[in-house]
Amino acid sequence: MSTPIIELRHVSKRFGPTHDAAARLARNLATRFGRPAPNETVRAVDDVSFAVARGEVVGLVGESGCGKSTVGRMVAGIMPTTEGQVLYQGQEVASLSADKRREAKLKIQMIFQDPYASLNPRLRVSEIVGEAPRVHGMIKGGFDDYLDAQLRRAGLDPAFKRRYPHQFSGGQRQRIGIARALAVQPDFLVCDEAVAALDVSIQAQILNLFMDLRQELGLTYLFISHDLGVVEHLSDSVLIMYLGRIVESAPTEEVFLRANHPYTQALLSEVPRIEARKRRFTAIKGEIPSPLNPPSGCHFHPRCPHAMPRCSVEVPAFKEVAPGHHSACHLND
Repeated sequence: MSTPIIELRHVSKRFGPTHDAAARLARNLATRFGRPAPNETVRAVDDVSFAVARGEVVGLVGESGCGKSTVGRMVAGIMPTTEGQVLYQGQEVASLSADKRREAKLKIQMIFQDPYASLNPRLRVSEIVGEAPRVHGMIKGGFDDYLDAQLRRAGLDPAFKRRYPHQFSGGQRQRIGIARALAVQPDFLVCDEAVAALDVSIQAQILNLFMDLRQELGLTYLFISHDLGVVEHLSDSVLIMYLGRIVESAPTEEVFLRANHPYTQALLSEVPRIEARKRRFTAIKGEIPSPLNPPSGCHFHPRCPHAMPRCSVEVPAFKEVAPGHHSACHLND
């Protein structure tokens, strides 16, 4: 098999205690009254491993707060890992030389969720899109010609390049973010809820743009979303994440036809379908636990309808249940 373009090996991310005045006061009060200090270590990502082949679109799905965006930021090099390795084309990014690391980070770009917060309001479109390729010496011909090509590729009129972000709609701003990412000639895009803040009709346009760019430029995607309908439409394979852990991974069709993990089954049962008439929809019982104090054993056991005593004490192994289909559930034993 060829080397994956991106691979994560046992990656974890923890956020330690804050040191502001309020946090210090809380710790001091707990000590004064003989109570244990509050646990302030957030286990955002816990021992995550997966690989993305070149040209593949992998969907990363889970509830809000499960660690999806943290995984995306670690893949893009925006955030360091606490443990584990992030590999680009078989080489650990952290162990590369400074020049090679900079080159790898340029090849992995991120498109953010909020098109209103991800663009600098003080810069014109020409500066937002053109600054990085100019700094890194990627523009061989004229700057304006290069900039216009990037804007057209993202579906924007080059005549808009002198405008500021506040003069655009949400869908247009997201296209500016896409043009900014493509301007440095990446081969891997991390799309973090890239259509979640947009109207449904605009979502369809942006998704079609992603598919067209994949064919035109041979791009590879990690597509982060909580919307299973979007993931089903776009992805080749799916990773299901719950409270910092990957609980299931499989080709997209396999996940939607033969979901194995109870959490995946619960998510799929609540996807609106035209053929599911006269059906009462009920949310998954309970709320996602706090990553400050995650449940022992299987993190999903407090909400799982099939939970048994073993689930609360033993972490289930993430193992193959069918060719190319992996799941972490004691029911598989």
